[in-house]
Amino acid sequence: MSVSNPRQSFLNPAIPFAGTILGGLLPGEMVLIQGSVQSDADRFQVDFTCGSSVKPRADVAFHFNPRFKRSPCIVCNSLQKERWGREEILYVKPFSHGESFELLILVLKDKFKVAVNGGHVLEYKHRVDLERVDTLSISGKVNIQAVGILPSPSEVLPAASLTNQEQPEKDQKLQTRVPFRGELAKGLSVGRTITIKGETNPNAEGFAVNLRVSGGSDIALHLNPCLKKEVFVRNSFLSECWGPEEKSLDSFPFSAGQYFEMIIRCDSQQFRVAVNGLHQLDYKHRVQDVSCVTQLEVLGDVTLLGVNIL
Repeated sequence: MSVSNPRQSFLNPAIPFAGTILGGLLPGEMVLIQGSVQSDADRFQVDFTCGSSVKPRADVAFHFNPRFKRSPCIVCNSLQKERWGREEILYVKPFSHGESFELLILVLKDKFKVAVNGGHVLEYKHRVDLERVDTLSISGKVNIQAVGILPSPSEVLPAASLTNQEQPEKDQKLQTRVPFRGELAKGLSVGRTITIKGETNPNAEGFAVNLRVSGGSDIALHLNPCLKKEVFVRNSFLSECWGPEEKSLDSFPFSAGQYFEMIIRCDSQQFRVAVNGLHQLDYKHRVQDVSCVTQLEVLGDVTLLGVNIL
């Protein structure tokens, strides 16, 4: 993931680091931290705090603390009125001594969701009002190359709401309800990219993403992750008939109740699909004129957090 377009960034900060989050954090935003663990590290920590006071110590809304000695684990907690609450301990080791990492923290209205190197690690329910968080602190034996505060993705409107075709897609607002349909202004073209950010429902069986052709029922690209069977089906629906399914995949990238980011890129001969930063598949065009693909549809057991079209 790139930090080339954050709303705020810190590059190569000295550790310990404390930086003000301009405007605070909003649901849907993400905090991306790229760095490396020192070879002799025993621990490091990332804290989202309510101010930067040292004495009395500022409240800590989210304390994220990987530890490496004895039984490696991640400790999460909150500090209120200079008292720590109940620790939440997860015995995992997504970080390694001397190795680089990409830590992504998704901010939701009721919790933080944490992924490391593209893999979901944990979630932490808010104990302190999110509106109070205005500072990010990092300390311990860690080197940081970049920190980015990534804004909530720009969205496409539902098809029925598109009244001004000149409105830039980056300015259009979120439609979270599923089924979702959004117009692709001027259709697809080579080089265009669609990013879909969402969360599968806790008991999800599957969901579908369709790129539909204008003026009929044709579907140029049908992506259907079946979570119960761990099969990622790809197909097209043309002339009132489904074509041959494509299912082969090295690994299945979705899990029930988990955040995901799917990127669909339109190339000259194929669609290229990545999930959580990793390329998953290519799908050769079965509709040769991609400019006739004018609608994005999302169906099934999923909650949409963002749709961005570039």
